[in-house]
Amino acid sequence: MVIGVDSDVTIGSNTKINSRKRLADAVRLIRSIVSFHRGLFITAVAGAALFAVCTVASSIGVRWMVDRVILVRFNEGRLDLGALVTGSILVIGIGLLRAVGVVVRRSFAGKTEWRTAETITNSVIDHVVAQPVKWHRKLLTGDIVARCGIDADASVAILAPLPFASSVVVMMAVAAGWMLYVDIPLGMLAVVVFPILLMMNIAYQKRIDRYYALAQNELGNLSEAVHESFDGVMVVKSFGAETRETERLSIITSRLRKARIDAVSVRSMFEAALDAIPSLINIALIVLGAMRVKSGAMTIGDLTSFIYLFTLLVFPLRIIGYLFSEIPHSVAGWRRVREVLDEPIGSDPNRTIDIPSNGTAIKLEDVCFDHIPGTGVITNLSFSVACGQTVAIVGSTGCGKTTLLHLIAGLIACDSGVVAVQPGGVGLVFQEAFLFAETLRFNITLDSPLTESEVSCALRVAECDEFVDQLSDGLDTAMGERGINLSGGQRQRIALARAIAHGRSVLLLDDTTSALDPATEARVVENLRELSQQSHSTTTVVIVASRPSTIALADEVLYMRNGSIVDHAPHNILYDKNADYRELIDAFEHDRGSASGASGARQ
Repeated sequence: MVIGVDSDVTIGSNTKINSRKRLADAVRLIRSIVSFHRGLFITAVAGAALFAVCTVASSIGVRWMVDRVILVRFNEGRLDLGALVTGSILVIGIGLLRAVGVVVRRSFAGKTEWRTAETITNSVIDHVVAQPVKWHRKLLTGDIVARCGIDADASVAILAPLPFASSVVVMMAVAAGWMLYVDIPLGMLAVVVFPILLMMNIAYQKRIDRYYALAQNELGNLSEAVHESFDGVMVVKSFGAETRETERLSIITSRLRKARIDAVSVRSMFEAALDAIPSLINIALIVLGAMRVKSGAMTIGDLTSFIYLFTLLVFPLRIIGYLFSEIPHSVAGWRRVREVLDEPIGSDPNRTIDIPSNGTAIKLEDVCFDHIPGTGVITNLSFSVACGQTVAIVGSTGCGKTTLLHLIAGLIACDSGVVAVQPGGVGLVFQEAFLFAETLRFNITLDSPLTESEVSCALRVAECDEFVDQLSDGLDTAMGERGINLSGGQRQRIALARAIAHGRSVLLLDDTTSALDPATEARVVENLRELSQQSHSTTTVVIVASRPSTIALADEVLYMRNGSIVDHAPHNILYDKNADYRELIDAFEHDRGSASGASGARQ
């Protein structure tokens, strides 16, 4: 028994703590969100307050018209023209002011919401863009996009109903005072109903939210599954998995349908109750009001304005419940947004770029780097590359070649040691060539003011001239999403042309010629040599390669193993003197189905 009492006390305490925490979260959210465009929000609230006061005041106009115009006409058979004009001015004037309040409230509430969403989204985007590559590697792209868009929109969702909800509070306070002033017994009956209806709305929103959230989650699952299925349509058809995909989507769809049916069932029951209770209360007010009119305690105009005002207040009360339902959604979105904004901006990698003019383009001294502490991706790595050289980095999968290029490019910072690069910038061509869904010209220039001769030269060096001339609109041809209109080899060459066009003194190629045939690849490498000789500032090329024909074209090969450079020399010398290197090259040849090419690659 004691344990049960303690458990109940604990549960009760936890419930109170959670309620207080939710309330505190809601207050902090509203204070933070409103602060972005406080002037717009205050204007929206002022319009809402005007609407609330005019809504209550409209019942005064109704009472005037009933008592001073309609009843006089029925009882005395005459028309009080002065009362009619006064009443008309009163009703029309209050109506116009009420309309102004609605327009101001809706207009400025919308401006507040979307300008705040824009401000928050821009802040998150600026914060994300300012973060270094190391920070981006910790988060999924989809998660970052969600925080910039979906979460930012969710955090401001309460701004739309908030001004209206504030007007409802004002309306309830003013209406309660007016009703009690007109008739205390009738006013007490009406006022008691307000909190009951309010609690019913809140309870309804809490219950219905669970089903809506479930339906929304299943809708997201369905969208994700359909997107994945369409993206992988070639795999699905190749392996005859159409039936399996159909069944998978059908299961998700059935869950979505069930969640929506449950939501509609709950909504229909609560909507019926929410409509029935005010109607029953209206009947009670009419019966009691008729008795009060008969006793002379109130006039027919008082009763009419009373019923009119009570009817007007029933629907706005639902806005309070809607506001409460939006708060958890907005709090969750704002919390995720703050997680990004509150994270300090990381520093970009510190890289020495002022190498003395001694003919050195790249120099690394005792460089160490770990993606995860203790893994030792790069360990005590030291080497230098002379200006104008074409150097190949060769090693087995996972030895740290790509990471080494990212260190040289300054995308990530080394844990210790020094990475130095000559002035003139670094151009990195990634292993997977990425093209924007823009024109070919944009993909090369990236909207930089490059001349036509610079673009033409880059296309020529990257061996792009032939297929670019065959495109329908040449350089103005749209590439489609991720350059889908081009083949893999063409995308690689466009990515290379982009790096060349921007005139970097150091070009880093991460196996970017893997999709080219040996002849085209050889021409590209030879063109890079010629570019280096013709340039005013010598271009240095570092290639991560696994094709022996490419490796053989380099001036020097850096043989990498377990995160360190274990040997270096021209390819044919290294092949003859280093057994491990020779075994690796032979494995490359074997994997490509060209064992006879190994001897040719050594020439």
